[in-house]
Amino acid sequence: MLRPKIPTMPTPTGRVTPPAVVVEPTTVTPGSQTPVPPPVPVAAASSRPIVQLTPGTALALVGGGTAVVLAVGAVLVSMLLAVAITGASLAVVAVVVRSILASDNRR
Repeated sequence: MLRPKIPTMPTPTGRVTPPAVVVEPTTVTPGSQTPVPPPVPVAAASSRPIVQLTPGTALALVGGGTAVVLAVGAVLVSMLLAVAITGASLAVVAVVVRSILASDNRR
């Protein structure tokens, strides 16, 4: 049957040498240890930066939120309209089929 073609790795051209890694020895010198401060309670201070909204960013957020709401609303309305049209067309088809079957029974 069909066999897949497996690509082969090309052989390197020229001389390939690994990059040189320089390792410098370090010495540990004993010194005085600094005391560790006690942990700060979460309610007292927060490590997160404070977000400040300028009028421009607030306007951009409102505009973006409005655009999202309008887009989602348009999608939902179009889906509802599609369901309504499908239901109405099925009702018309049911009436037509019923009338065809009723006319066949009378003959």
